[in-house]
Amino acid sequence: MIDAYITYIRDIRRYSPRTQDIYRDVLDDFARFCDGEVTASLTPSMLRRYEADLMNRGMKPRTVHQHMSVLSGFCRFLMQKGVLKSNPARNVKRPKMEKRLPEYYQERSMDEYFADTDHWAGEDELEILRSYGPVPRDKAAVEIYRHRLRRLMISLLYGTGIRRAELIGLKAGSFDPSRQVLRVHGKGDKMREIPVIPSLCHEICLYLQAVESMRGGASPADGPLLVTEKGRALYPEYVDRAVKTELDGYGITGRKSPHVLRHSVATALLDDGADLNSIKEMLGHASLAATQVYTHNSVDRLKKVYNNAHPRAKNGGSND
Repeated sequence: MIDAYITYIRDIRRYSPRTQDIYRDVLDDFARFCDGEVTASLTPSMLRRYEADLMNRGMKPRTVHQHMSVLSGFCRFLMQKGVLKSNPARNVKRPKMEKRLPEYYQERSMDEYFADTDHWAGEDELEILRSYGPVPRDKAAVEIYRHRLRRLMISLLYGTGIRRAELIGLKAGSFDPSRQVLRVHGKGDKMREIPVIPSLCHEICLYLQAVESMRGGASPADGPLLVTEKGRALYPEYVDRAVKTELDGYGITGRKSPHVLRHSVATALLDDGADLNSIKEMLGHASLAATQVYTHNSVDRLKKVYNNAHPRAKNGGSND
């Protein structure tokens, strides 16, 4: 039944390959815990024992929640198939999770990064790359291309708020320079269009020229928009390494990841007065509740400004 469920979330629910892998790992782990008797072990008491085992392994409450959510979804699937009459996971109390606000980068840090790397996205470096001819193997040419690619990856992640999987899934035909929009294939097999600012449009166009020069021909519309120096499609580890490499320094501390860039643009848009519904559409959230988490960042920042600047807040509200 595990194979049938993974097929279901792949073909019917359209979950991403990464999500499919996570679900498979969780269900395989539960199968090992109950010695392969998966269906018979889906009882409240066994699920409580499994939850306790996860906690004893040192897993964080958030990870335990993820495991139990996967099992709950599996139980719902078995109910649809008539294997289970009810969902036993609903009767299992889950560990308390610490409320975690989304991390984000300061705008001034991102501005510093873009100013410092602007030359990699410009026409001068493109002309240097062209001088090496098609399919350059020279180390200098490869390095120029890598810098241009990594810079564009950051520009797209921060400029549009797309997810890592959505970045990897972009096709050359996803970009419409005449309308200045990017068509993104998001979660749940949903398509959305995101406006692209003129400077980012220009950067994408120059990048496509760099790829054309490197390949000796234009990228096919159904081919990947972003390719490695070897002309291959991006993959998750490549994106993660690129983000960490690019954001090293610039006053950026903490975790350096594509998702924090997504949080950063959402927080910046909210701070600058964008309404939640517009941010929801841009990010491809299924519900407004997922977008509302960013309001906490803004309120927290407002409190700090208030406590530092308001005349009565500075002295604790006393009259002295």
